[in-house]
Amino acid sequence: MKKIFFLTIFSVLLTSCISTKDLTYLQPNALTKSDSIKVSQEVSKPYRIQTNDVISINIKALDQKLVDMFSTSSGGSGQTQKSPQTLYFDGYTVDDHGNIRVPILGELNVLGYTTDEVRIKIEKQLLEEYFKKEANIFVTVKLSGLRYTINGEINSPGMGVLYQDRATIMEAIANSGDITITGNRKEVQIIRKFAHGFETYSIDLTDANAVNSPYFYIQPNDYIIIKPLKQKSWGTGVTGMQSVATIMTAISLITTLLVLSKTL
Repeated sequence: MKKIFFLTIFSVLLTSCISTKDLTYLQPNALTKSDSIKVSQEVSKPYRIQTNDVISINIKALDQKLVDMFSTSSGGSGQTQKSPQTLYFDGYTVDDHGNIRVPILGELNVLGYTTDEVRIKIEKQLLEEYFKKEANIFVTVKLSGLRYTINGEINSPGMGVLYQDRATIMEAIANSGDITITGNRKEVQIIRKFAHGFETYSIDLTDANAVNSPYFYIQPNDYIIIKPLKQKSWGTGVTGMQSVATIMTAISLITTLLVLSKTL
C-alpha cells in the first residue's frame, strides 16, 4: 500500500512540475556545443508602412523659419525633442487609403513604403517645388514607436509601446513583465497584419534557432498571445512543494471522509 502511495505521488510530481527546459529561453540544441560561438544573421526586413500607423516627420534647413510651415506642431519642425506621447498627437496617421496629410505638401501616399523611401519622396518634392539645393534640406522620417498588444500568461498584459526603430519579441515580453511560470514559451502565438489580411505564426522561444525566425522581430500592431501550460489547468501546483502540498491535502480529505463513513 505504501509502495503504491509513493509511486502515485512520484508520478504526479513528474507530470505536474514544470521543467526548467520549459522556462529557459533560447536553449542550444543537441548539436551545438556549450562553449561554441554562433553568429546568427538577422532576418529582419525593412518594415513597410500600413494603415493606422503613426509616423513622425521632421524637416530642417539652414533657415529653419522656411520649413516651420511644414510642421503640424506648435513648436515648429526645428523642435529638437518631443516626448513619446507628443509624437502620437503631432505625428501623421496613415488613413485607410494609405495617405498622410502634410501641411503645404498636401496628401502623400505612404502605404507599402519604408520610412527611408518616404524620406526620399519628401526630400525630392521639397527640392522640386519649394527649395534649392543650397537650402540644405534635412528630412527625418520615423515610426512613432512600435505598438503591440500582448495577452495571456504574461505579468503585465495589454498594449505596450517600444520607442525604438527595431525590437525583438524578447524585448516586447521583457517590457511586459516577462512570461509567467505557467506560460508556454514553446508556442508563443503572433498575429500580424498585412495588406492582404492577418497571418498567424507560432515561435518557440526556448529554441536558440528562434532568432532566425522572421517573427523574432516584432512589427507595429503585432498581437502576441502567450498560451498556458497544461500544468495550470491540472491545479496540482507548478513546483514540487506545491504539488506535494496539494496531494497531501487531497489524501487527508479522503482519509477523513473514509473515517467518518466508518463511524456512521
